[in-house]
Amino acid sequence: MRVTIQQKLQKLVGVVLLAGCSLSSWAQEKAFHPGQLWPDNKGVHINAHGGGMLYQKGTYYWYGEHKIEGGAGNLAMVGVHCYSSKDLYNWKDEGIALTVSADSTNDIAKGCILERPKVVYNKKTKKYVMWFHLELRRQGYKAARAGVATADRVAGPYTFVRSYRPNPGKVPVYPVGTADSDKVNCDHPKTKAEGYFCRDLPGGQMARDMNVFVDDDGKAYHIFSAEENATLDIAELTDDYTGHTGKFTRVYAGHSTEAPAIFKRNGIYYMIGSGTTGWNPNPARWFSAPSIWGPWTYHGNPCKGEGAQITFGGQSTYVLPVAGKKDAYIFMADKWTPKNAIDGRYLWLPIEFKGDDIEIHWKDTWSLDDFKN
Repeated sequence: MRVTIQQKLQKLVGVVLLAGCSLSSWAQEKAFHPGQLWPDNKGVHINAHGGGMLYQKGTYYWYGEHKIEGGAGNLAMVGVHCYSSKDLYNWKDEGIALTVSADSTNDIAKGCILERPKVVYNKKTKKYVMWFHLELRRQGYKAARAGVATADRVAGPYTFVRSYRPNPGKVPVYPVGTADSDKVNCDHPKTKAEGYFCRDLPGGQMARDMNVFVDDDGKAYHIFSAEENATLDIAELTDDYTGHTGKFTRVYAGHSTEAPAIFKRNGIYYMIGSGTTGWNPNPARWFSAPSIWGPWTYHGNPCKGEGAQITFGGQSTYVLPVAGKKDAYIFMADKWTPKNAIDGRYLWLPIEFKGDDIEIHWKDTWSLDDFKN
């Protein structure tokens, strides 16, 4: 009989309890172990893949895709899972924040593809807003939609609002100094990527791998792979964070970037992403810009050392600024296991700064004390 990861971890919990130790004392981790099983407060491997973080009032909230056993585990059979932590090492299961629908006609019907959920808090509306990449049930990756849900409580329940393709009928903005010859002209598309953009212009751009970023001024942005994953779009969200304003820019057009993770340091915008090789890892890539609108400069692979060419086996999902520490940013990545999706592992590694450049090195074990401040 096949033994699941949960059963293995629960058996381990039972052994510890029989030895006279409490679960709370057993669970108190004080370090990160990239790529290893990561049990929550119940002794179950954390189930929050392709995830993102929200920090509020001294607590971190981790939202991610809830996977199930087997090859069908990459379909959304449950929803978005939420966990909470005070220290980033030890996580409490907060339950399912967004539940997929039993109604097969619903956009988020059980069996759809719901990926890379990210949650932000809107100070004006007092609402928590979740964005995610959505593919409609039994349609493969044809729909390429952005989905949005809201909640009054940080851990939910979240209520699905709608899904759609962003910015129909809208053309991108360009960094100052961009030549007219470098702008998209749908009368004469110059590249395959521009052809995809023009094809999708009436109904809105494709929106797959994604992230959400809230800037210092409170404005929020949706970053997603568009144009058959050939190009990244950075799109401004409305003041309530539940829609798009129509203002967006294209980044690294035609070079197939997905898994975007964006952050800001010393007034510079940074973004880490990956190439497009399905579930298989590839070299990470990073960009920087003086403005959210660009120009964005490509800098190559931030990973260094053995395993760098496959991002140590992972793919970016989020960059987390550590509260209360200067220049402390954690690169969060997923190590996918598509044949048994629930066994996906998490690769969290510290980002090192060399002036305004970044590097990521592998560490078998590390802690927040590794950051200098």
